[in-house]
Amino acid sequence: MTSLSASLVRGAVTSPFKHPGRPGATLPTDRLTLPAAPAAPGPLAAYRRICGFPAPESGPLPLTYPHVLAFPLAMRLMTGRDFPLPVVGLVHTWIEISSHRPVQPGEALEPTVYAAELTAHRRGTEVTMVTEARVGGELVWESRSGYLSRHATETTKESAERAPQLELPAVAEWRLPGDLGRRYGAVSGDRNPIHLHPLTARLFGFPRAIAHGMWTVARCLAEADRQPGELRTVRAEFRAPVLLPATVTYASDPAGNAFALRSASGRVHLTGTVTRAL
Repeated sequence: MTSLSASLVRGAVTSPFKHPGRPGATLPTDRLTLPAAPAAPGPLAAYRRICGFPAPESGPLPLTYPHVLAFPLAMRLMTGRDFPLPVVGLVHTWIEISSHRPVQPGEALEPTVYAAELTAHRRGTEVTMVTEARVGGELVWESRSGYLSRHATETTKESAERAPQLELPAVAEWRLPGDLGRRYGAVSGDRNPIHLHPLTARLFGFPRAIAHGMWTVARCLAEADRQPGELRTVRAEFRAPVLLPATVTYASDPAGNAFALRSASGRVHLTGTVTRAL
């Protein structure tokens, strides 16, 4: 967590000197790796509790947990001087996760993170960050995440509307407290100021603190995990921030393979799909 806090400070210092959209920008080629180690029982238990995962000590890691373990590496890369996008204002837009087999908490997991791709987006420039996790050299888990740096482009205006989404039936309603961002930040180490307090969130254009995107997808997966079949993959798109406090509805198809998180007004915050090993 100390290294992650240091990265946030470094990102705040270096961001004003970076210019997204600059022609010829390239990504660093570094691959950062943490030493292989099992998940620490205390932080893992706290993560399970705040995200709503069942807490069997012998159960496999939640599908999203390797991302949390590797996030300090991603932040170290994205706040480095040779990373072309400013980390301040960077928006997590989507994530894909694949689990090649269940990972047990006692296994020594070795995460590696690298920047894979820099692409033009109608609202700016998007970078794809890749995380891989190995046990004894075996690739057991991997993810790809999109982060958007917003800036003016020739196609800034929407060229096409999103495809209409089939409205999924409501399954559960969750009341999210105003301090959820602080509580999840203490567990995950992600203490981005937009999540911590209304005053710090307003500095970045939000009227109130917003929930972590990775908390919302983890909470949805904890609910989806109640259905038969082991979760193996997920694709989630972060559509709109959840302002805290909030009451949100988790919606899903009967099989639990497609899900969404929406507010009482009908605003969709998150959509996703999963596959299972039966």
